[in-house]
Amino acid sequence: MNATRYALGFAALLAITLPVTAHHSFSAEFDQNKSVSLKGEVAKLEWFNPHIWLYIDVKDEQGAVTRWQCEGGAPNSLTRNGWSKDSLKAGDAVVVEGYLAKDASNTCSIRLVKTADGRGVFLGAGAQESPEK
Repeated sequence: MNATRYALGFAALLAITLPVTAHHSFSAEFDQNKSVSLKGEVAKLEWFNPHIWLYIDVKDEQGAVTRWQCEGGAPNSLTRNGWSKDSLKAGDAVVVEGYLAKDASNTCSIRLVKTADGRGVFLGAGAQESPEK
């Protein structure tokens, strides 16, 4: 009987705490004082809640490629602004402007993604201005 009570208590605690870990604040993971501009090619775009993830391959001066993961806005808000999971394809040249992760990984929060023709595509979670269309 006590085992059942403890199991139910643990399940209730787990149900309460999981939603808290599912989403985070911008300032908890990213530094708005450390901006970054990355020029590279789209490797992959993941269009899932609560945020999209854009993976780009960035070459340095020696030609070495580094994969960056960039967190964007919510799919629903991006869709309402005219963007979709098909707005970027693997191999597309892009410039990602954003804010670096506090953990010093190759991760950023997207402020804006620009295509090779200069068109603004995605406005991210840390964005403070409208994309140029």
